[in-house]
Amino acid sequence: MTAELWCRAHWLPQESHLGGLAVGKQQWLGTRTPGFYSLFSPPFSSACEQPMESPRIVGGNNAENGAWPWQVSIREGSNHICGGSLIAESWVVSAAHSITVRLFPNWEYQLQNPSENLVSVSIKEIYHHPSYTNISSSGDIALVELERAVSFNEVIRPICLPASSVEFPAGMECWVTGWGDTQNGESLEAPKTLQEVQVPLIDRDTCNNLFNTSSYPDDPQGTDPIKQDMICAGYPEGEKDACQGDSGGPLVCKWDNAWLLAGVVSWGVECARPNRPGVYILLPPYADWIQGYLRFEPMAGMVLRAQPQGIIAVLQSSLMHGTAQMAQPRPPSLQPICDG
Repeated sequence: MTAELWCRAHWLPQESHLGGLAVGKQQWLGTRTPGFYSLFSPPFSSACEQPMESPRIVGGNNAENGAWPWQVSIREGSNHICGGSLIAESWVVSAAHSITVRLFPNWEYQLQNPSENLVSVSIKEIYHHPSYTNISSSGDIALVELERAVSFNEVIRPICLPASSVEFPAGMECWVTGWGDTQNGESLEAPKTLQEVQVPLIDRDTCNNLFNTSSYPDDPQGTDPIKQDMICAGYPEGEKDACQGDSGGPLVCKWDNAWLLAGVVSWGVECARPNRPGVYILLPPYADWIQGYLRFEPMAGMVLRAQPQGIIAVLQSSLMHGTAQMAQPRPPSLQPICDG
């Protein structure tokens, strides 16, 4: 197996999949309480609490138009590379491994293709978490800053961010969306409609036990590959999963009437293998890091800026080549990104 199969990003001119997965009927129901908003990482936006509802069909079926209004496609020209989640007017969360080698100049919002809801925005900068080193390490998360803000409406809305104290329990029913492959090496067929899949969460210890048994020759080196900032989702018997092209996309869980971004699609052993559920980067451990940027007070991290042809150039004092430079703080903005 090559490294490209470990990550779930497309590095070829292909569009993306998501298979479907039936949840194991372990339900976790939340009730809104006076402390409900403590679930959210401040500042809280009322826009993220109001998703459009549509019929959900378990099994990797087409998503209804407007069903997942925070879904992002990061592209090189017309080619889908990886997914992302809109979290504020000018900010998107994705996976660091998806946008490490080069940067694609346009951010694109898409539910149908073609679609009157399509919005394309150039990327201004990308911020990698400083702990990220490779696909199997911690910190596989990145923030994408857009050149201009997008306007929210019924089909374009941000996803709510969980507070750092939130814990997502095993068995909770969540959803993954994307344009990734339907099987290894098989691209989503035209018209390449966004796919949705329901998955049960698997706790880290259980997931590590699955990875530590019934080993495949191409498994990761060592044991316990699921780190503290990761969570798994899927069935031990496999069958359905995220796949190549879904990297960076959202794993979302519903609490009462609001959707929380629980995780980011990170890696897996091919797609839908038994005892090899999909692996996601958890959002709560990075809530404070993300909020540092949303409040316009960037914390340490690599800064990558888009160039005219979509080529990543690393910022240095006077050169556009070489090693990465740590992000520098910018003055705080007087205009809040979110309400509340």
